[in-house]
Amino acid sequence: MGTTNINRRDWLRKSMLTAGGAMALPYIGLAETPRAPLQLDTNGNAVYSPFFKEFLPKPDSLFPDLAAKLNANENPYGPSPMALEAFKNAAPGGNRYAWKELFQLMDKIADFEGVESKNIMMGPGSSDLLEKTAMVLFMNGGNVVSADPAYMSLIRVAESVGATWKPVPLKDDWSHDLKAMEEAVDSETKLVYICNPNNPTGTMTDHEELVDFCSRVSEKVPVFVDEAYLWFLDEGAKKSMVSLINEGKDVIIARTFSKIHGMAGLRVGYIVAQESTLAKLQNITRGGMGISYPSVYAAMAAMDDAAFIDQSRSLNAECREYVYQSLDQMGFNYVPSHTSFLIFPIEMDGNAFLDKMTQLKVGVRAFEFMDKTWCRVSMGTMDEMKLFTAAINKVLV
Repeated sequence: MGTTNINRRDWLRKSMLTAGGAMALPYIGLAETPRAPLQLDTNGNAVYSPFFKEFLPKPDSLFPDLAAKLNANENPYGPSPMALEAFKNAAPGGNRYAWKELFQLMDKIADFEGVESKNIMMGPGSSDLLEKTAMVLFMNGGNVVSADPAYMSLIRVAESVGATWKPVPLKDDWSHDLKAMEEAVDSETKLVYICNPNNPTGTMTDHEELVDFCSRVSEKVPVFVDEAYLWFLDEGAKKSMVSLINEGKDVIIARTFSKIHGMAGLRVGYIVAQESTLAKLQNITRGGMGISYPSVYAAMAAMDDAAFIDQSRSLNAECREYVYQSLDQMGFNYVPSHTSFLIFPIEMDGNAFLDKMTQLKVGVRAFEFMDKTWCRVSMGTMDEMKLFTAAINKVLV
């Protein structure tokens, strides 16, 4: 029996190194749907760069029974009532492909974004489109420039097909070091990747500076701006880079229905880009082919449910403020967030921290960067956040 258990644990640990095993993420890694092997250190933790590491749970606790699942930046309130009703009503049509309906959704999105439908490409979540972009642009090598730390989905897939990552540390105020990133661009650079607001830090880069950067640098190489969390800002539309599309700039903007719309499990996302850029991606994928018929209807309804969007934003901010106040009272220096998650430094080994939090049925993430160990916690319901703060008080105070 003992040998069987050891073999099972060994198999689980080894399986993390494969694309199949990595499907356990986001339980065990930063990318949502990675297709590249994880690089592990001697303690079995994921090493993304010399300055950025994620602590992974033990193989036998990959899918723990949690009372507060706060480790994947999911919206605890969704999908919206209108989206659920649309999904339910469309489910009987699930025996059909959704091409006509998908084009209707693309037209609706194009109108929302102020672009043409030819500038929209759909996918089963935005991460899928990040990864497809990496596959196409880096199949013949080259390098990708991004912040460090950053959301790793695109970067790790780029590395898996032969790219080199040129990480540029965030500035002391947690914004992207745009000057250093521009200086890092060379003749081998095929893409600059920016996540704004950034994951895992939850921080923003100045809008005007980013517009100027994207406008200029996209004349040299494509600039990919991941705006998955932008709609948690009260005026998120004013902070988007999407207006650069109509100026003819070679930028790619990613959005998802997984966050503010609460549809992570329904898998709908899209990118906005120049038609010539999308044509390259369409050489390897049909984009929206991976989105189910009912999910298309749910996405169209979700866009119309303004009350739910406002409620999600408001409840997220309320829980975030509660966590701020709780961490202040316990003496932790958190990083102010513009998203549905936040980070704060902890003085405990990351693996031991995850074990103790899991024992209390609270799921969070732990990272190492900027020479510190950090907890990243997603915003759940208020009851879940109270479980979180109680657990932190027991584990760290």
